[in-house]
Amino acid sequence: MKIAIISDIHENFHNLILALEEIEKQNCKQILCLGDLMNAGIAKVLSCSTIPVFMIWGNNDGEKVEITKVAHHQEGNLSVSLNTYDFLEIDNRKIFISHYDDLAIPMANSGLYDAVFFGHTHISSFQKENETWVVNPGEISAHKTGIASLAIYDTDANNVNIVELKNSITLKTELVTDFFKKNKEVLKLRSEKLLM
Repeated sequence: MKIAIISDIHENFHNLILALEEIEKQNCKQILCLGDLMNAGIAKVLSCSTIPVFMIWGNNDGEKVEITKVAHHQEGNLSVSLNTYDFLEIDNRKIFISHYDDLAIPMANSGLYDAVFFGHTHISSFQKENETWVVNPGEISAHKTGIASLAIYDTDANNVNIVELKNSITLKTELVTDFFKKNKEVLKLRSEKLLM
């Protein structure tokens, strides 16, 4: 069974729609969303998915009440966890999901999971840690890296692929980058790598 993992949408409707189309093409049966939708409009788009979506909260999900209302709508295909992390078993694979990167390696080192998925940093990566996949699908928004991506986890083969979306858009323009470089002391950015 193929599971799509998405994160850090940050109100980019265009790229989310591209991601949902790609996920259908990849014949995925489940979507795990690692948070940072930002608003209920994104939740409404996720609820329109023909594939079930399970979402955890990120640090940029301000409209929690509205997003939860969307998830409880009978016609929709979105479910929401109560936390920024969760423990799942899908197709006999034990999976830990978190919005935050600092939980990923400790949970992988526990030896309890086949895969650990996290978001927050916006930078896609995948590695094995003691036989456990540790994966960041990257960002749907493409506003930090300029690349919209998602991960596909195949539970049968126990492997992971990162898929970069074609025709994605980003708000990371020269104007924005120059402003952030000029004001980096005031902005206190997590990483200067994202300014390049």
